[in-house]
Amino acid sequence: MESILLIPVIDLLDGHVVRAVRGERARYRPIESALCRGSEPHAVSRALCEHTASGLLYVADLNGLTGRAPQTALLASLLQALPGVTLWLDGGFSGLPAAQAVLDALGEAAPRVRPVFGTESFQRPADFERCFPAPGGATADSAAAPALQGLLSLDRRHEAPMDPAGAWQRPGHWPRELIVMTLDRVGADAGPDLRTLADVQSQAPHARLVGAGGIRGEADLKAAQAAGAAGWLVASALHDLKLRPR
Repeated sequence: MESILLIPVIDLLDGHVVRAVRGERARYRPIESALCRGSEPHAVSRALCEHTASGLLYVADLNGLTGRAPQTALLASLLQALPGVTLWLDGGFSGLPAAQAVLDALGEAAPRVRPVFGTESFQRPADFERCFPAPGGATADSAAAPALQGLLSLDRRHEAPMDPAGAWQRPGHWPRELIVMTLDRVGADAGPDLRTLADVQSQAPHARLVGAGGIRGEADLKAAQAAGAAGWLVASALHDLKLRPR
């Protein structure tokens, strides 16, 4: 059996890579990593991708996630500096127009970016449904959604969904690839949230699930794979050298 896909993560705030702490973004500070010196995004991204032998990098644009202007210039320079890498980008997109605007700003590099639509960022059910129409359904933007190849992140914190638009209650609209994000496990050294993963799997048995948060070492990755995860988003365990090089 193939190993679980290990996807490195960077959280970008005002041009620096910061360390996530339980999703409490006011507490995020520039990263201190055993993999490299400093918090400069290009150096940190290269170190993570080399350590994991990954052609995929998850990027959380915290400026965008907190309602500020997206860091498009920095994202464009990252894409240029990492020519063989695809980005999964969470920029706090509230719907298709917000994601498309960032992709348009990235120009020719945009095909190497998959927007991540987090349930915490949808404000209206209609915005969620336009991004992820039900099979056989039709919306005004249903032709645009597949073209973006967007990912849905099912966000959860403090034992409850982060879900203003009710996306957690609409599994008929979920795509075939899902991120299961438990924010209070991120940077907490608390172990992966396998119970929520199992709950999502029961509602979407044919979906490919990628978990996020809580990995403490190789044993946790094996447990996540045994629980049905195809991949896992990881940052702190990599910076702290708790996972061996791939």
